Amino acid sequence: MYEIKAEMTIDADLHAIWEVVTDVANWPSWDPHEEGARLDGTFAVGTTGWSKPHGGPATEWTITEVVEQRKWSSECPLPGGKLSGDNLFESVDGGVRCTKIVHVRGPLVPLFRFYFGKRIRTDMLKTFAALEKTARDKART
Repeated sequence: MYEIKAEMTIDADLHAIWEVVTDVANWPSWDPHEEGARLDGTFAVGTTGWSKPHGGPATEWTITEVVEQRKWSSECPLPGGKLSGDNLFESVDGGVRCTKIVHVRGPLVPLFRFYFGKRIRTDMLKTFAALEKTARDKART
């Protein structure tokens, strides 16, 4: 297994953050990592979605856990393995600590470790910065 993790404390309202991250169809409008996205139902365990990251293949995924305004997780199959992700949100002094952890299992681990890993982590930090701006704008409206 290979793990990619990033976290950042952002200055934004937790409720606004949650509204932004659970509005999957609008990810491409604010997240520099996403080229396209959709959710095939409500934001709940078992619902499937699709996303296309910039520079990566389109992927279908399934929501595996939702804890309102705290955490959501998903997973998607990879050849001979799977990719899963946890998105965590915790109110702390100075804002909300956002953490994203991606787990890669199976024969594609070396590809992620040596090719995608650093780029994915860099994109996570860019996503957090864009999330901060978008959530702050949302809270003002």
